[in-house]
Amino acid sequence: MTSANAATYRDAVAHLPPDGTLILNGVTWDEYESLAEHLGDHSPVRITYDQGRLEVMSPSTKHEKYSDMVTYMLRALAGKLGRPLESFGRATFKQQWLDRGVEPDACFYVENAASVATTEEIDLAKDPPPDIAVEIDISHGSTTKFGIYAGMRVPEVWRYDGRHAQMHIYHLAEQGYVEMTNSLAFPILTADTLSEFLAQSKAKGQTTALESFADWMRKSGIRKRSRTR
Repeated sequence: MTSANAATYRDAVAHLPPDGTLILNGVTWDEYESLAEHLGDHSPVRITYDQGRLEVMSPSTKHEKYSDMVTYMLRALAGKLGRPLESFGRATFKQQWLDRGVEPDACFYVENAASVATTEEIDLAKDPPPDIAVEIDISHGSTTKFGIYAGMRVPEVWRYDGRHAQMHIYHLAEQGYVEMTNSLAFPILTADTLSEFLAQSKAKGQTTALESFADWMRKSGIRKRSRTR
């Protein structure tokens, strides 16, 4: 990355407002990696790189609260079911051989949880992709990332449409992602169920919504799976 490009990109990112999006074209892989390294793991912005197209999004507090709520619900459900769950938050997934990189708003390993339980940094050259990637859309759309997730072979993507207060669940198929009603990893979870409790968290707060979610799990008769001997 030239010093001129570096200064331009960093300055533009620094001035992004909450829920603002910056799109740059003609960015090289080295420039993408340099910017990501400069921002570091603790930067709140999300960076997506797709064969020269760089998209940087600055999430708002509202955006973060929705992704946190999804994580809280999945942890509670996995605990109730006795299923392993590894959360990697907004980890960066890079595919240099495909010239792509993405940071979901949240991601989870379920079927492959055991294989990454002690992994500190995911390397898609040797590690499996997450079983679930979550995108929260408040003022921008995330469907442009679906091609990247498909290339990673992520089995399902959850996309929360904040404008219409609706969660959408997509399963990976041969032709790309297809919208479905239920989760693959957690079949008892539907898009409407997730939408309901996310709406509750907005109207009544996360604590009340999580209490309602716990009550829903009890009424649904959710129990831990019996272990095969």
